[in-house]
Amino acid sequence: MSKEERHSNHLVGETSPYLLQHASNPVDWYPWGDNAFDKARSEEKPVFLSVGYSTCHWCHVMERESFENDAIAAVLNRSFVAVKVDREEYPDIDRIYMSYVQAVTGRGGWPMSVWLTPDRKPFYGGSYFPPEDRFGLPGFLSLLLSIAEAWKERRGRLLHAADSMFDKLAAISVSASAPSPITGKTFSDAAAFFARSFDDSCGGFGDAPKFPQPAILDFLLAYSFYSGDISARKMALFTLQRLHAGGIHDHLGARGMGGGGFCRYSTDRRWHVPHFEKMLYDNAQLATTFIDAFRISGDFSFAGTAEDILNYVLFDMTGSEGGFFSAEDADSLPGIGSKAKKEGCYYLWTLQEVEAVLDRPERDLFCYVYGVKEEGNVRDDPHGEFEGQNVLMIEHDPDTAAETFGIPPDKARQFLLSAKRKLFDARQLRPRPDRDDKILTSWNGLMISAFCKAYGALGNRLYLETAEKAAAFILENLVRREDGRLLRRYRNGRSGIEARADDYAFFIRALLDLHGITFESRYLAAAASFMDTQISLFFDEVSGGFYSTPSNDPSVPIRMKEDYDGAEPSPNSVSLANLWRLAELTDRNDLRQIAEKTMSSFSEILNSGGFRLPAMLCSAMPLHYGIRRVTLTGVPRSAALQRFQKLLGTMYLPDTVVMHTISGSGSEAALHAAGAGNEVAAHVCAKNTCHLPVTDPENLKELLDHTGGRFTA
Repeated sequence: MSKEERHSNHLVGETSPYLLQHASNPVDWYPWGDNAFDKARSEEKPVFLSVGYSTCHWCHVMERESFENDAIAAVLNRSFVAVKVDREEYPDIDRIYMSYVQAVTGRGGWPMSVWLTPDRKPFYGGSYFPPEDRFGLPGFLSLLLSIAEAWKERRGRLLHAADSMFDKLAAISVSASAPSPITGKTFSDAAAFFARSFDDSCGGFGDAPKFPQPAILDFLLAYSFYSGDISARKMALFTLQRLHAGGIHDHLGARGMGGGGFCRYSTDRRWHVPHFEKMLYDNAQLATTFIDAFRISGDFSFAGTAEDILNYVLFDMTGSEGGFFSAEDADSLPGIGSKAKKEGCYYLWTLQEVEAVLDRPERDLFCYVYGVKEEGNVRDDPHGEFEGQNVLMIEHDPDTAAETFGIPPDKARQFLLSAKRKLFDARQLRPRPDRDDKILTSWNGLMISAFCKAYGALGNRLYLETAEKAAAFILENLVRREDGRLLRRYRNGRSGIEARADDYAFFIRALLDLHGITFESRYLAAAASFMDTQISLFFDEVSGGFYSTPSNDPSVPIRMKEDYDGAEPSPNSVSLANLWRLAELTDRNDLRQIAEKTMSSFSEILNSGGFRLPAMLCSAMPLHYGIRRVTLTGVPRSAALQRFQKLLGTMYLPDTVVMHTISGSGSEAALHAAGAGNEVAAHVCAKNTCHLPVTDPENLKELLDHTGGRFTA
C-alpha cells in the first residue's frame, strides 16, 4: 500500500505544491484558516504551525525525518492541531511569526516551527528540528512531548508569555517614529556601511553563506550616479563579475533550450557551492541589475549574463499561457530508478562524467576553464555530501585558457560553446528537480519589469512580447471581476488568495515599465487604478507607509509594515517609486503627498540604518535630488520616435520619467494641443528648468549627460 493510499489529510484539496507535498503525511495537517483554530479552541489544544515552501531543502528533510514518522505524527495528532502554510502564498503570516522566532532565538529560517495558542499567539518557536537530539538542537519528538506536558500543567504561564510577546509584536506594528529630514548623509552613510562589509576579494558583503542581494547592488549603482562615487560602482560591478563566474550561476544554459540562471545563494565565500534551488524572484532582480550594469559600463558580458537568465526563464519557467512559474527545487533523484532525492545532483559532475561526453580537446579546455578536477573541486564540505564532485565555476577566463593551450581565442570559445552544449544535452537526460508551477502576481511583476528593461537595452522583440503576454495573463486570470482587486496565486486553472501589498507594488511597477516602452495608455490607466486600490486597502493614513495585509483580512492577527529589503524588496520601497512615477505621469498631487508621507514614515530607519532598506534608498533619491522628465512627441512606433526610445533604453537613468504626449497630462497635454505632437522631438525638464526640444537622439544624449547625476544635496 502506497503512502498516498495509507494517509490523506486536510491538504488534499489545496493548490499550493508545498501543501500538496504534505497531503499524504500521517500528520493531520490543516491549511491556515478558521477551521484549524476553531478546532484548537473547541478541543483546548495548542496549534503547531509549520511554515515553508516547496523548493526548501531543509523543509524536505524535516518532512522525511518527522512528518512521515508515524510515532511523531501520533503525538502531533493527539496533542496539537497541525497547520501548514506556504510562505510564498502568505508572506504576511510568515513575516509575523518569523519576527517572533527571530526575537526569541536570534535567528530564523525555513522550515519555521511555531507553537500557538488557539487565538494565534505564539509561545514557542524555532526553525528546523531533527527527530532526535543532534546538531545542538533538541529532538522534535521530545520537544513535542515537553510542550504538550507544559500546555497541560502550566498553561497559564504559556498564555501569559504569549500575550506578552504578542503585545510587543502588535506595538511594533503600529509604532511610528518622528520624521527626520532625508539628506545626502542618509545615502552616504548607507554606502559607507556597505563599503565596510564589502569582500574585496570575492565580491559581495560579509562572509558565508552569501546571497546576491541585488537591492544593495542597485543602491550602489544609483548612489554612484548621484554622488559621483566611483568606488560604489566598482563594488557593484565587481560583485556581478564574481557572481557570473561563480558556481551559483548555472553555466550550462543553452540558448533556445533552457538552463542557465542563478541559484538561491552560495554556501561559501567564493560563490562556488550554491544552495541549488532556483527562485523566480532572484533571477528577475538579477537580470535587472545585470542590465543596469551593462547600461553603465558598456560591458557586453553583463548583457550576456542577463540574456542567460532570461533564456532560462523563457524556456524553463514560463507557462503556455504566459505566466511565470515560481521556483525549481534544490533536490532531485540521482538517476532513473532512484528513490531518494539528493541536493544538487542534477548540477554536479565527476571528471569521468565529463570525459564520457566530451572529446579530448574540448574536455581539457573545459575542465581548465571550469575547474573540473578528478578529486572534485568542492572545498569545505563538512557533511561530505559533494565529495568527489565538481560544481562548475569559471576559474580561468577563455582568453587565458586560449593562451595556455596555444590556440586562437575564437577557437577556444568555439570549443567551450560546443562542450557546454554537449554537457547540457547530457544533463537533460537526468531526472530534473521538481518545479513549483504556481504563478504569483508579485514575482511575475518582478519578471515583467526585467523583460521590459532588457527589451529597452537590447532591443530583442521577444522580451517585449513576453512581458506583454505575462501582463495580459495577470490581468485576465488574477483580477477579481466583481471588484477589480488583484489575487495573489494561480495554479491549474484556479486563482485565489487576496493579493498582498507586494502583489500590488510589484505589478504596478511592471505596468509602469510596460507603459514606459510602449506608451500604451491602458497600462498607465491600470497602474493608476491598482494604485488607488492599494492605497485604500493598505495605506496607513495616520503614520504613512503600507501594511502588508489588506484591511479586510481578519485571518491575520497583526498587520505589519515591511521595513526590510531582503530577498525581495519591501512593498513600501517599490511603492515609493511607483507613487512618484505615477504622480509625474498623471500630474496627481495626492500621489505626491502619499509618496512624501511614505518616505517620511521610514525616514528614521533610513537615517539610522538605511542599509536595511537599500531599495527604498533608491526610490528616495529622485525625491531628494530631483526628478527629470523626458517628454517625447511624434507618431508612436514611428522609426524616428523609436530612435529616441532606443537611446533612452540603453542609458542608465534612475532619476528619469519618460512619457509621450498621447499618454501624459498637464504640461504634456498642452504640448500636444499646441501641435508639438506632430514633430518627433524630446523635451527635457530637470532641476526646475525645461530645455528647448531636441530633434536628434545624439543631442538628447548630450542633454541628458549634462543634466543628470551628481546633483547637489
